[in-house]
Amino acid sequence: MFGLFSRKKEAPQVDYNYNSIAVDLHSHVLPAIDDGSQSPEDSIELISRMMELGIRKIIATPHIMADYYKNNATTINAALTLLKQHLAAANMDITIEAAAEHYFDEHFLHLIDSGELMLIKDKYVLFELPFTSKPFNVIGTVQKLTDKGFIPILAHPERYPYLTLNEATDLKSWGCMLQLNTISLTGYYGKDVKKSAENLVNNNLISFISSDMHHVRHAQAFKNVLQQPMLQTLLDSGLLKNTELL
Repeated sequence: MFGLFSRKKEAPQVDYNYNSIAVDLHSHVLPAIDDGSQSPEDSIELISRMMELGIRKIIATPHIMADYYKNNATTINAALTLLKQHLAAANMDITIEAAAEHYFDEHFLHLIDSGELMLIKDKYVLFELPFTSKPFNVIGTVQKLTDKGFIPILAHPERYPYLTLNEATDLKSWGCMLQLNTISLTGYYGKDVKKSAENLVNNNLISFISSDMHHVRHAQAFKNVLQQPMLQTLLDSGLLKNTELL
């Protein structure tokens, strides 16, 4: 009798954002320096959207690639200064720093030897692998970095089709942290990447999450993924170390 008129109790709705991680450590929001933001106005738009979602600090990481983006401390810091000027003019209160996303090539090895890496908080080294072919001596390079006192972070491991779960586990065991692009969990890069991202999360291999922000489509996906239960679980897991970069 009572069941006919009783209202089913609904689960409480939780509005997820990025407040709990605070820091985005992988983005391409410096203007006109790589394949990300192409102007200060683009940068302001992207950063505004990130702030709306709870990001309080951004570490811009433009590409350093010997054949395409010949960035260095001079070019990166000049773009950072320009961006900070525009943020101040727009009265946008956010901490922004710069490092780099180093491409795994001979130039990367040279930067390690010469001490010219663009570091996050003076010790973290963000790097990416080729998307199409498996490079040699990744573990050896990770060892070289850790021997020098650095902490390597592999960008978006879910996006390398050749990288197995066992290999990702080995990388982490050698001291390499793994950074997930959150939008991979939406299927933005395809079903295979989504599945790989889910496997990495399910095996507790992810230490950092980030936007890898390039343009407004990424900004919208960065918002949409907050509705994904797997991202919500990851945000609540206590495993993420983004706040160590504050």
